[in-house]
Amino acid sequence: MRYTQIILTLIAALLSPILWRGAGCEVIAQEQKIQNRPYLDTRRLHYGFFVGLNMMDMELRNNGYIDEASGEQWYADVDNYQPGFSVGVLGELRLTKTLGLRLEPTIHFGQKHISFHEQRSGRDSTQNIKSTYIYVPLRLKVAAPRCNNFRPYVVAAVAPAVDLTTRKHNAVLTEKLDCFIEIGTGCDIYMPFFKFIPELRFSFGLRDIIAHNRTDLIDESLLKFTNSLDKGRSRMITLTFYFE
Repeated sequence: MRYTQIILTLIAALLSPILWRGAGCEVIAQEQKIQNRPYLDTRRLHYGFFVGLNMMDMELRNNGYIDEASGEQWYADVDNYQPGFSVGVLGELRLTKTLGLRLEPTIHFGQKHISFHEQRSGRDSTQNIKSTYIYVPLRLKVAAPRCNNFRPYVVAAVAPAVDLTTRKHNAVLTEKLDCFIEIGTGCDIYMPFFKFIPELRFSFGLRDIIAHNRTDLIDESLLKFTNSLDKGRSRMITLTFYFE
């Protein structure tokens, strides 16, 4: 819950200045500038590509399981974050002057670093989970009125995903299939020859992606790590740069 509150507070802080600027563009007298590509938004379909950085996370719920054989009690958490890379293409269907529907097939390369801590002995163990997501979000874009060569907006999406790099025989195994909901904000910046769009998004996995049936394990002593987890849900922050 606290993680979600922090995310929503950050989004509100990011949105405040750009929305006020967009809303006040027609109210506050200011010098009007020459608009770059003035008819771009009147097109029925938009196409483009994007690159970006991502930060993958996992919300883990520990259950306090005590291993009967060893008496060990392990707790897990994602203890550090490493940036990943994202790339994809987009197609946007213009619905109204302010609404657009976007399909954005994406590949996310990233990783999640899990640290395990044993309560009695103080021993630690780690696992690095690498992920390559094929990600197909359907996004609704709600844009403010254009202000000179800027147009802020917010987005919301549902995004099914497939992880191509799940690896068996490790302490924790993640499922291949997941589904995310997304919220984000960005700003269309109209350049002389193209539209440049920075966008910040927050993604929340809906499924428990911890594989609890570990028939793949060769070393059964590793089962204590899976048994100590009730569930785990993916999280991801993405900073993306679009070019249309």
